[in-house]
Amino acid sequence: MRLSKLMGPGKLIVHAVNVHQGGGKSLLWSIIRAMAGSNLAVYLLDSRMTLPEDVPERGAIKWVQPSIFQRMSAEGWLARNATPEDTVLCFGNLPPLFKLRARTLVFVHNRYLIDDVGLDGFPIWVRLRLSIERLWLSLMMAHVDDFVVQTPTMKRLVTRKSGGRIPVRVLPFMAEPNGYARSAVKPLSPSDKEHDFVYVATGEPHKNHRCLLEAWCLLAEDGLFPSLCLTLDATRFASLCDDIETLRQYHRIKVTNFGELTHMDVLALFRKANAAIYPSTFESFGLPLLEARQAGLPVLASEMDYVRDVLDPEQTFDPDSALSIARAVKRFMGNEEPALPLLDAKGFLERLSEQCEWEF
Repeated sequence: MRLSKLMGPGKLIVHAVNVHQGGGKSLLWSIIRAMAGSNLAVYLLDSRMTLPEDVPERGAIKWVQPSIFQRMSAEGWLARNATPEDTVLCFGNLPPLFKLRARTLVFVHNRYLIDDVGLDGFPIWVRLRLSIERLWLSLMMAHVDDFVVQTPTMKRLVTRKSGGRIPVRVLPFMAEPNGYARSAVKPLSPSDKEHDFVYVATGEPHKNHRCLLEAWCLLAEDGLFPSLCLTLDATRFASLCDDIETLRQYHRIKVTNFGELTHMDVLALFRKANAAIYPSTFESFGLPLLEARQAGLPVLASEMDYVRDVLDPEQTFDPDSALSIARAVKRFMGNEEPALPLLDAKGFLERLSEQCEWEF
């Protein structure tokens, strides 16, 4: 096992007390599966984290409640129990509170913590949490031996954040890497699929759902009504889901929200779609992009570095422009924009004269 070379003779301690949902959960599950049966794995996990049912032996687990007191207690436990022979993998973006005797790796997969991007659009409590985590990361960098990221873009950002003082290793991974390719294999014909487009994402501001929905409204104004599948938790993102329903009624757009799906249900949804669309403004990795590609789907995505890090999309667009997104969808559907009705100077003046009181 490749991880065993990293650990040496000691234990691998996976410190993941702030991971329990989304892409981080999926990647953590793959770590747990990879270490199944090993007596060298120790996990510090968020009590809200569910475990894979297909893992018979899950190693030693210390469950941590999502409270400040319990989190600080876990940091103390880690400082006391990590030995020089161990490797600590901090899986939740943040270095340990205390300098550890063990080799300490920090896996950074939340781009908000290392990029100079505003937090507008988040609820006040989320902005406060992210601000505290940004400060924590900056202050505790001296406790890190190596950073681990998944793309060259993330490496550049982390290197800039650390001033180049700490090594950054690019180690992209996912639960099942087989079938991945930069370019799409030939998809099934549209008649074989139930949905035109699918966007697998939560509803945070950078996921850019509102601009995507505006693009769908622009398409409707042009008489185009492609179907779009979303995966939004209706409780966490109630306001966004309410707006979707309003737009559906007013513009008659074909948008279906399947709610938050299990990983297996996401893969099944990909198999039923003609294409994946991904208008997110920034990502640390963009796991659904790779999974869509593995399913053989063409991808329409933001023309951003994080996209080009992992694949070559069939169509790209400016994620801040609903019109640009709509045009990319039109191109993919074979509806090209009409050419400009260019005139020469004479024709220009003739057209002007038709609307004015002078004659040409």
